Amino acid sequence: MSTSRWQAVLGLVALLAFTSGAQAQQTPYIGFVYPAGGQQGQTFQVTLGGQFLDGVDTAIVSGEGVKVKIVEYNRRLSPQDIMLLREQLDDLKKGASKDAETKQLIAKLEKRIADYVLRPQSVAISNMVIAEVTISSDAKPSERELRLGTPRGYSNPLVFYVGQLPEISAEPMSTSQLQVLGKEEESLRKRRRTLAARANTGSSDMMTGGSESHGSISETEARIQVPCTVNGQIGSGEINRYRFSARKGQRLVITALGRQLIPYIADAVPGWFQPVLVVYDANGKEVAYDDDFRFKPDPVVFFDVPRDGEYAFAIYDGIYRGREDFVYRVTIGELPFVKSIFPLGGRIDTALTVEMKGWNLPSTRLTPNTKDVEPGIYPIGVRKEGFYSNRVLLALDSLPDCLEREPNNTPATAQKVTLPIIINGRIDVPGDWDVFQFEGRAGQTVVTEVSARRLDSPLDSVLKITDASGKQLAYNDDNNTDTISNLKDVDWGVNTHHADSYIRITLPADGTYYVHLGAADRAGGEEYAYRLRISEPQPDFALRVAPSSAGFRSSGGSSSVSVYAIRKDGFEGDITLGLKDAPKGFSSYGATISSTQRVAQLTLSTSLDSTEEPVSLSIEGRATINGKQVSREAEPCEDRMQAFLWTHLVPAKEFVASVHGNQEATAPRRGGKKGKKK
Repeated sequence: MSTSRWQAVLGLVALLAFTSGAQAQQTPYIGFVYPAGGQQGQTFQVTLGGQFLDGVDTAIVSGEGVKVKIVEYNRRLSPQDIMLLREQLDDLKKGASKDAETKQLIAKLEKRIADYVLRPQSVAISNMVIAEVTISSDAKPSERELRLGTPRGYSNPLVFYVGQLPEISAEPMSTSQLQVLGKEEESLRKRRRTLAARANTGSSDMMTGGSESHGSISETEARIQVPCTVNGQIGSGEINRYRFSARKGQRLVITALGRQLIPYIADAVPGWFQPVLVVYDANGKEVAYDDDFRFKPDPVVFFDVPRDGEYAFAIYDGIYRGREDFVYRVTIGELPFVKSIFPLGGRIDTALTVEMKGWNLPSTRLTPNTKDVEPGIYPIGVRKEGFYSNRVLLALDSLPDCLEREPNNTPATAQKVTLPIIINGRIDVPGDWDVFQFEGRAGQTVVTEVSARRLDSPLDSVLKITDASGKQLAYNDDNNTDTISNLKDVDWGVNTHHADSYIRITLPADGTYYVHLGAADRAGGEEYAYRLRISEPQPDFALRVAPSSAGFRSSGGSSSVSVYAIRKDGFEGDITLGLKDAPKGFSSYGATISSTQRVAQLTLSTSLDSTEEPVSLSIEGRATINGKQVSREAEPCEDRMQAFLWTHLVPAKEFVASVHGNQEATAPRRGGKKGKKK
C-alpha cells in the first residue's frame, strides 16, 4: 500500500470522527499537559490529554517569549479503527516499498496499536495532542497558562511554567486502563524504565535507573544533579525516586507542584493529586518527609544536609492512586523560599516594610511598591543570585492601618482602636487571643473581617464580639456565604477551606465593645499572621466570569458566559454587565444582575469573519454605591468539579475570544499535516 493511500485512509477516518464531534458542539477541554513547564532557551515536546479536540491547530501560552506548534493529534480510537489500522499495517509490511517514509509509518502504526486502550481510566483525557514548545532565553521565569485552539474556540487553560533550572522529564505515560475493583493489577500501565534529561544545550541524555517491584508498588529511580527541576507522572501505585549528591551544610529546598498544576480532578477523591515527598540517606533511612505545606496539599521539604554523601527523594500519591493527569514538577536546590511575611499588607501610597522568614533569602526585609496602585492582593517575591523565589501574597487597602500591640489578651488589656481601621497582627503562640476595644453607637452597623487564609497564612481564625459586661453579641468561625447551589467557594478560587471569619452586626447601644480574635484550632506562631478590618460597612462587589474563553463560528455568531456577583458588606444594588473597551468587531447584549440574583448570563457577539490571533476581552459590571458610579472588571474563571460533586471557579489569567469562520469540517492534524477546509 502506498504512503499517499495510507494517509488518505487515515485522514478519512479522522474527518468522519471530527464531523460527528463538531455537530455535537462540545467545548474543547484539556485535562493535563506534560511536562508542565520547561527551561528558558529550550525547545521540547509536550503531551496534552483532553476531549473534543478534533481539528486542533493552534496553541497559545500567556505572556511573552513562549511559542507552541502543534505536531500531532491522536484521537481516541474505536475497536473498528484499530481493526482498520491493523489491516493497513499488514499491507504496508507486505508491500515491496520499504523506503524511510514507509518505515516511519510502520513504526507509528505499531506504536498507535500498542498504545491502544479499549476502556481508558478517564475518557476525558484520552485524546492526545503532541506539541513543540520553544522558550526564548529571555522569557521571564513565571507561571503561565497554556490553551489549545480548535474550530470551536480555545480550550480551558492549564498551568505552564517557564523555569530557570535544567529540566529532567520521564517519557510520557500511555493511557491508563480502567481499573476494576479487586483486579487492579490487571490494568496497571506498563512501567517506564528510563528518564530523559534535557540539558542546557537542548540535547537529550538517557539516564538508566533501576526498577524495583514491591507487590503493586513500582519504583523508578534516576540520578540527577542539583539544582534542577524534575517532571513526571505518577501511575497507579507508583513511586518515583531521584538520587543526588549533596554536601554538608547545604540548605536544600525541595518543592513539589501537583495540585497547583491541576487544582481539581472531577473523578478522583479528594479531588486532586496528593503528592508526598520523602528524603532518604545513602542507607535508605528516612531523613525528611512532608505531605502538605501547611494547609496546601503540595509538599515542601526544607533539608539541612547533615553530611556529604548520596541522598534520594521519592514522590508518590498519598493513597497510591495515579494515571496520566497525576503530573508533578519537583524543584530541588539551594534556592530562595519565602515561608512567611509580616505584615500581610499595608495602606496604599504609604511606605511599607515587610519582614520575611524563609530559606536562602537575600535579605530579611522587602519594601514593596505602594504608590499609584489600586486596593487589592498582589504577589511578591525576591531573587537571589538571579533565581526567583516562590511568590507570596500582599494586601493593599485604602483604609488606615496599624500594628497589633501586645499584651492584648483580655478585655482588661485590650488594644484601643478608632474606626475605621485595619490591624496587622499575629496569633503569636498557641492558645493566644488578641482583643481590640472600640467605642460604638446605638444602631451603628460594624463589620469585622479577617484576611489570613486568603493571604496564605495558616491561621484558621475565629471572631467574637462582646459588650462592656462581657456578653457575647456575635460569633463566627468560617465565613461561608459564597455558595451557589453546588458551586462552592465563588470568591475563594482553589482554596477549599473558608477559614477567614466575618461578622456584620448592628450595635444595640452606645458604649464600649470588644473584638476577640483567636485560632479555631488553638494553633499559633510567627507565621500565623492576619489583617483584621473593623469598620462600618464598605459596600462593594466583585465579579467572576466562566468560562474564560468564547468561540465564534463566523460573523453574526454569539456566545454566552456566566457572570457571578460577589456582594460585599451588604451591597444589594443592580449590576449592569457589558464589555469594557470592546475591541473592534465584538459587542455584548446588555445584561443585569439584579439585587435578588447572584449570577446572570451575558451574551457576546461578533461581526468578524475570522481572527488570526486570540483576542483578549474584558467584561465589567457597573453599579451605583452610595450615590457614586463604580465599575469592576470580572475575573476570568473555569468552572471545575471536585470529586464527583462540588464545582469551583478556578481563576484564569485572561479571557480570550476567537472567530474561526466556517471550519467545522476541518480534519484533525495528523503527524504535523494540517487538514484542508471544505
